[in-house]
Amino acid sequence: MKKRVSLWLLASLAVLSVAVQSCKDDEDEDPQPNPEFVADNNTFKDFMNWPLVATNFGADPALGMAHAGNDSTVTRRIYIKDNKSAVNGEYPVGTLIVKHSFDQAGNVDEYTAMVKRGNEFSPTGGDWEWFMLMPDGSIAQDNGMPMRGADLMGGMCAACHTAATTDFVFSK
Repeated sequence: MKKRVSLWLLASLAVLSVAVQSCKDDEDEDPQPNPEFVADNNTFKDFMNWPLVATNFGADPALGMAHAGNDSTVTRRIYIKDNKSAVNGEYPVGTLIVKHSFDQAGNVDEYTAMVKRGNEFSPTGGDWEWFMLMPDGSIAQDNGMPMRGADLMGGMCAACHTAATTDFVFSK
């Protein structure tokens, strides 16, 4: 009888020890923070070597004034780093997209970009950040201020891109 009680007590202690250790392990784990990607002046370097995912020619009434959408002579090339695609309708944090809009006469030469920043950066804008770039891929400046943000161009970028069927992206 004594042996039976001792075995039962020993087994109970072992189970309790495992349960306590399991709870302790759960408490020791840091919760995973929401991932975030913050672009800098090197982020878009060599973007013209990224996969070219679309080339569009001529006027596009859906664009209005954006990306020279009212110009029948404009070519628009869209590059996506690593050719990322949406997964379950959303692009992964860190997705980089650049659009180069240009005409042959040199009247239009515009570089715009969007980055899936994540971490609730802009919930109403799908957590995308918008950019104006220089031809070398560095972030353009206006009066010494980088041309980037959730509300770039007075919020026009995000407002227009809400019409995209896949996570604010029209091209893919």
